[in-house]
Amino acid sequence: MSTKFEFAPRALLFGSVALACLAAGTPGAAQIPSAVFAGQPQNYGQNGATDQQAQTNVQQQPVAPSIAPTAPPPSISAVPAQAAQLSQQVQTEGTNRATTRATEAGITTPLGERLPPTPPGEYETYVAQVLGRSVPRFGASLLLPSARNFTPPSTAAVPPDYQLNPGDEILVGLTGSVQSELRLTLDNNGAVFIPRVGRVSLVGVRYGDLAGALSRRISDEYRDYRIAVSIAQLHGIRVYVTGYAANPGAYTVSSLSTLVNTVLAGGGPTAGGSFRSIQVRRGGKLVGDFDVYDLLLRGDKSKDIVLQDEDVVFIAPVGPQIALTGSVNAEAIYETKPGESIAEVLRYAGGLSTLADPTRTVVSRLSELDRRGWVQLSLADASTSPIAGGDILRFLSVADYARPLERQNILVTIEGQVDRPGHYYLPANATMADALTMAGGLTGRAFVYGAEFDRARVQQQQQRSFDEALQQLELSLAAAPLSQSVTDLNDAALRAQQLAAARAVVDRLRAARPDGRVVLETEPDSIALPLETVMENNDRLYIPPTPTTVGVFGAVFRPGSFQVNRARRISDYLELAGGEQRVADKREIFVVRANGSVVTRKRGALKARALPGDVVFVPVRTQSSTFWTRVRDISGLLLSAGVTAAAIAALTN
Repeated sequence: MSTKFEFAPRALLFGSVALACLAAGTPGAAQIPSAVFAGQPQNYGQNGATDQQAQTNVQQQPVAPSIAPTAPPPSISAVPAQAAQLSQQVQTEGTNRATTRATEAGITTPLGERLPPTPPGEYETYVAQVLGRSVPRFGASLLLPSARNFTPPSTAAVPPDYQLNPGDEILVGLTGSVQSELRLTLDNNGAVFIPRVGRVSLVGVRYGDLAGALSRRISDEYRDYRIAVSIAQLHGIRVYVTGYAANPGAYTVSSLSTLVNTVLAGGGPTAGGSFRSIQVRRGGKLVGDFDVYDLLLRGDKSKDIVLQDEDVVFIAPVGPQIALTGSVNAEAIYETKPGESIAEVLRYAGGLSTLADPTRTVVSRLSELDRRGWVQLSLADASTSPIAGGDILRFLSVADYARPLERQNILVTIEGQVDRPGHYYLPANATMADALTMAGGLTGRAFVYGAEFDRARVQQQQQRSFDEALQQLELSLAAAPLSQSVTDLNDAALRAQQLAAARAVVDRLRAARPDGRVVLETEPDSIALPLETVMENNDRLYIPPTPTTVGVFGAVFRPGSFQVNRARRISDYLELAGGEQRVADKREIFVVRANGSVVTRKRGALKARALPGDVVFVPVRTQSSTFWTRVRDISGLLLSAGVTAAAIAALTN
């Protein structure tokens, strides 16, 4: 490996300045042949050549004409400004060119190329079988997709503690009595050659000490100068990833790479590899043993050492593993070390969650599978028990099960036509009569028949039914192209339009939400609510004022709301709206009553007398195809899920 020696154009003045300094009697100035500093960049110290051989090579190069000094040498007071300027230039070039070299062909594995995730281990599969779902291994989330490159970026700043290695290139800038920019490469022995100074061994020298190491040698020949140094290019080092690694092998990595960088770039540990014991061996000696849990749980990276050339990274086999599931803050499979207790591993999991039962847990142990299976322990006993590899601890939640309603105090909301609307806290088993009494009773304008009674538990049930019906509708859409044949392109275009329209219906239905309304058994002329109804937590009772209109909407000539007249029937209001349009589906006309019930034409809706708050809807006639029939049938199921009938009809037409 050669040592490269380069000069910038202003280095041509180096010899003249040195001669001028000598002529002026500058103390310590040495006589420097102008040929050394006036020619083109030359290579010195080839393969560790001696100082004398290197000087002989220099003298055999063509000699450029020397430049006679025409002015006195620059004063020492001007040197700091020149040094600052040159130092900035050197630092900038060094940072921009700090990058790792290419991988040695046929020997190493390119860093950053990641294999697919390793398959789960036997214990991970066992935990998934016991629990019915997979539980991740703690630390596996650190192994990111293959697009992520774990190598230090080429623009990363070189830390002061970095030790120079053979092949690294450095930039040296000199100002003052001597002015030059040198680009030097450490040879195979870790040394550089500087003309008139000789070989300077830099192997193992810290980057922070580089300027001092060079200055001590250069000062033997020159005085009154300033020095600025930086790393121009890192040669890279070769390390070996062994043991239980996902992708073991030899790697050429950046000289700034650490143990963690290299292990993760190599795919990390396999299912049988340890996250808690990753060793670095240097020259046959153990120099580091890193626990990844320190990094993940405490942010401690102090033991993540910078690698050196020919280091061996060994991933030890995985230790005993236990699974912490249920009400913990970080549910996962954890690797344990000798002497650790369950309480310590529980701290790894972030402790119990807010909903955890603080009194007990259940444990499945391999030694108990044939006799007892799950074993219940108090939390204190479980925390002090020794760890047995293969344990599965399940921490129970206090919110996993519903409690008897008759023992729970409740909070309800009373709104509308009552004397004191608001939120009311009631004892268990309180009735609607109790709630209305606390709200001061009904006002004179209360419309009891139109009372809206919403219940959270019913809303949840309706939502589940709604989601199931919507899944059936989506399945029908997916199967429609398979169940009906297409004879020509026109049919295909029509089918595509139908499918697009149906998908739009599904999207709009997905945005709808059941309201949890319970239809109360009241008569149109009722003046009292079903007061014996037992209230539940989060119930909402809204009593509207008496409406004065009947609404007619859909495929009629003049949709709108009309003043109520109980002497009129529903058919009379259709006439007031101009009657049905030609596109109307007269067989599917329906009425939504103020209490939430639905009356269809088949049940005599048109002959029924109109009631305050009625909404009459006339749907648009759809095409008579099995496809749209299926859509309408399933939409009918959505009606039973608590979605307003008029809303469904509007969405599907």
